[in-house]
Amino acid sequence: ATARTSSLRRTFGDNVRARRKQLGLSQEELADRAQVHRTFIGHVERAETNVSIDNIDRISTALEIPASELLKSE
Repeated sequence: ATARTSSLRRTFGDNVRARRKQLGLSQEELADRAQVHRTFIGHVERAETNVSIDNIDRISTALEIPASELLKSE
């Protein structure tokens, strides 16, 4: 993966974790809402996986936030 790809994955993962905590959700609760496996959420938050557009949509919907917000860096 290129540095930009890794950086974008890191940004997405960090934003997912921050929003999940803001909502007071566990990884398991978020996974249930997004209809994905709990371990997948962990992989996403640690930037260990390349997330598909479909899963970005599921996660952003579960977090009640536009997908674009999860891809924004500080």
